[in-house]
Amino acid sequence: MAEERLARFTQWFRQRPTSLEFWEVVVTDERLVWCFVGESFSSLLLRADVGETGRREIERSELDDLLALNEENFAVPLADVRSIELDEGSRFRRASLTLTWEDDGGEQSWTLSNTSDGDSQRDVVESLAADERVAHVDVDVEEQRSLF
Repeated sequence: MAEERLARFTQWFRQRPTSLEFWEVVVTDERLVWCFVGESFSSLLLRADVGETGRREIERSELDDLLALNEENFAVPLADVRSIELDEGSRFRRASLTLTWEDDGGEQSWTLSNTSDGDSQRDVVESLAADERVAHVDVDVEEQRSLF
C-alpha cells in the first residue's frame, strides 16, 4: 500500500539565534517530512516572500521525492511522534506549532511560529486529532484566550 498524505503544515518558521528558518511539515500515514524552504537574515519586510518557491515545489512533489528537495530535509517516523500542539495565538501574538518526537538521543521538540500571511491551520490539527492513524499522538489545540 502506498504512503498517504494526511496533512501539511504550511507557512511556518523556526526562530534561530541569527535567522529565521522557514519550514513546511508534511504528515503522512508513515512519517513527518520536514521540508526546509528558506532562511532569512534580512529585515522583517523581506521575510514574507522567503520560501514561496519551495512551498510550491513541495505541493507539486510526490511524497517519495520530498527528502531530496533540500539537504536540510529530514523525516521522523510517525510511530516516534509524541505530540502536536497548536497554540492559536492572539491578535498580537503569532500562532505556534510544537511537534515532539523520540529520537536516538531522547525527546526532540521543535516550536514553529506562523508567518504573517499564514493561518493557524486549526482545521489541519483537528483533522489529525480525529484520524485513527495518529491516535497514539497527543494532538491538542490551545484556543486564543485573550488579546495578548
